[in-house]
Amino acid sequence: QVRLVESGGGLVQPGGSLRLSCAASGVAFSINTMGWYRQAPGKQRELVATITSGGVTNYADAVKGRFTISRDNLRNTLYLQMNSLNPGDTAVYLCNAGITYLSRRDGEVWGQGTLVTVSP
Repeated sequence: QVRLVESGGGLVQPGGSLRLSCAASGVAFSINTMGWYRQAPGKQRELVATITSGGVTNYADAVKGRFTISRDNLRNTLYLQMNSLNPGDTAVYLCNAGITYLSRRDGEVWGQGTLVTVSP
């Protein structure tokens, strides 16, 4: 069983920065691609950024140049550095991970989410 716990959300003014973290715990054969998604009130969940175990990144157009995704494979932790935040970034941010379990079965795990609010 693998569990993801996000932290780092909060209230920030427009133009400000936040750094989100997602700590993975539990036993697995490997943690593969990890990513951040977000869901704003009344909207569908959307991709923010992903990163493979080898460090290849992918970003949604809305966050390119402002957000940076990274991971520490030794600590099984995912990060999202968010700069130049604007009210449109207000959402619950969720961590996602592709998992290969000890049985070699593949699965997917989601965290509970952390709320980011961008407001004056």
